Amino acid sequence: LMVLLFPDTVFFVLGVFLTCTYTAKEATKKTKKPKLYVPQIDCDVKAGKIINPEFIAKCPPGCQDVKYRVYGTDIYASFSSVCNAAIHSGIIDNTGGKILVQKVAGHSGYRGSFSNGVRSLSLPRWRESFLVSEGKPRKGVTYPSTLEYSSSKSTAVKAGNDCANVPAGDAIRKEYQTSPVPTPATQMATTTPTPTTTTTDPSTTVPQPTTTPATTRTTAAAAKTRPGLHRVRDMAFRGTSTSASNRNILRHNTGIQRQEPVATFQRAAGSPVHLVVETDLWKPGLSLFDTGFSSKEELNPKPLESISHGNQNCKVDLCFLMDGSWSIGKRRFQLQKRFLGNVAQALGIGSAGPLMGIVQYGDDPSTEFNLKTYSNSKDLRNAIEKIQQKGGLSNVGKALSFVNKNFFLDANGNRGGAPNVVVVVVDGWPTDQVEEASRLARESGINIFFVTVEAAAQSEKQNVIELNFVDKAVCRTNGFYSMNVPSWFSLHKVVQPLVKRVCDTDRLVCSKTCLNSADIGFVIDGSSSVGTGNFRTVLQFVANISKEFEISDTDTRIGAVQYTYEQRLEFSFDKYSTKEDVLGAIKRINYWSGGTSTGAAISYASEQLFSKSKPNKRKIMILITDGRSYDDVSMPAMEAHRNGVIAYSIGVAWAAPDELEAIATDPDKEHSFFVDEFDNLYRYVNQLIQNICTEFNSQPRN
Repeated sequence: LMVLLFPDTVFFVLGVFLTCTYTAKEATKKTKKPKLYVPQIDCDVKAGKIINPEFIAKCPPGCQDVKYRVYGTDIYASFSSVCNAAIHSGIIDNTGGKILVQKVAGHSGYRGSFSNGVRSLSLPRWRESFLVSEGKPRKGVTYPSTLEYSSSKSTAVKAGNDCANVPAGDAIRKEYQTSPVPTPATQMATTTPTPTTTTTDPSTTVPQPTTTPATTRTTAAAAKTRPGLHRVRDMAFRGTSTSASNRNILRHNTGIQRQEPVATFQRAAGSPVHLVVETDLWKPGLSLFDTGFSSKEELNPKPLESISHGNQNCKVDLCFLMDGSWSIGKRRFQLQKRFLGNVAQALGIGSAGPLMGIVQYGDDPSTEFNLKTYSNSKDLRNAIEKIQQKGGLSNVGKALSFVNKNFFLDANGNRGGAPNVVVVVVDGWPTDQVEEASRLARESGINIFFVTVEAAAQSEKQNVIELNFVDKAVCRTNGFYSMNVPSWFSLHKVVQPLVKRVCDTDRLVCSKTCLNSADIGFVIDGSSSVGTGNFRTVLQFVANISKEFEISDTDTRIGAVQYTYEQRLEFSFDKYSTKEDVLGAIKRINYWSGGTSTGAAISYASEQLFSKSKPNKRKIMILITDGRSYDDVSMPAMEAHRNGVIAYSIGVAWAAPDELEAIATDPDKEHSFFVDEFDNLYRYVNQLIQNICTEFNSQPRN
């Protein structure tokens, strides 16, 4: 009846009602939280291969398998299987599920245990760890829907069963992607690791802020009260004429500074920076100033042009610890800034080359800027010029601890594939202990260099807290990692020598681990007593050991020799440069059959394999045999030991214990193993790798 009497009114009311309903639905849609896309990872994915410092991922079913190894309990070494670690910790079971992974610092020891059906292994130490928890996002954290992987090939895998084929190339990562990456609405500046949804390749795009972020820079106010000086020096600069009137005197409420010399060190406006070329190779036992440096070698190079990608022959992540203590004085602090600017210029800063950050230390350390703040030398030099002196003591140990825990993080621009290097510039000597902090930093893979300026004179050594602090701190005590400069006015002479050393990645030993720094030669018994079936078991044992190492031309290399009465080189160290190729080559080794001349096989391996090992590689021989040799093994083994070969012997069934001990490097119990049958060889894979790592981590620093 209403429709008949008042049709226009009814339709108007109905239209208003529908419009309001539609608007309410649209408003409801807009307020819904965006769905979190969770990337899926495979069972064999290790935490260390994922670049993201914190992420949520989905594990597939079936990851509870001994082939997916786990190291540690509660806190896991980063080369553990992420998903099997989650099963071990009880977060998920063998049906899979979502997990939250957080990267943390490395530990000095990981305890193995049996939990939730998974046996985890022990490990002496590792450079990075991770924690696993329930796969729920933490408040205020944005998680990536695409994980960044460190790899030699680039592969994209989408959610579900659809795979997109991507051509292999020289990219340094691969991505497991579930959906297009949502664009974050805001990006907050922070100094702590915060996962983001950004998938831009860091090698092509690096932030270039025009000003130093306030969150990473701390400056001391000019009016800050200076504490009393922690050391008093009456000596003038060596080689500089001074008088009493030129020395600093005690000033009210300012502390004591080291005396200033009469000579000034100024550069005319617009004149180029003075650099020095290192003309001689570094020689042990010689100080820098005994190797022929003179003013004749100083050059006036033209300013380097801006290179967007940097010096690709020097890919290092570099942190300078800058001395901001009061003892250095204002003038020397300016000389130090000029030195750092010259180093930045000589390095050729860039996203594909070296990256450099600076931490200033005094009483406490603070980050001036991190690795990703500046991506070219020009901007970096300008930022260095603006640094203000902090003041305080020279607490180098505290600064090294700070760098170890806070500086080399993914969020601060650490690239993972580049060696971590710290250069400590110190005026005289530190005011705290450095040995323990340095040891922990070295065990994290940080290469420590020291540049000491005006070391303590004989009469001043009573004031030094820790004698020989440099040798206690550096990666090797052979002089390569330390430079002593007699005067702040000579500091410009060490720019090029220092750059040459930090860029010599083959000699940055602290970046080397037990898994990426060896030439491993397998010497395999192919005699008739082994048999075809058991020989395949031996090859599986060899493959299981090999796949635990990081294999490439510059990392660990694998070679193999098979022997009977005769010997055969199956493949040399330089034959294969990827893990896939090495495992394929092991699988293709054909059983030979014959007698057993183990001594001759050791000599053959020494000549054909280890004589061609790289100088910076540890030479490791792993010999597997099932019987007594027809010839002498002791003399060939002793010769191999003298040539630096670390020998492990694995005996099966009828192998002679006395020969196994003669072959093995001392101590025998850590280098010689025996199993009663071939099927039990697998039990010693983890023990063998652990012993290799323990021995590597305990080697002397000289």
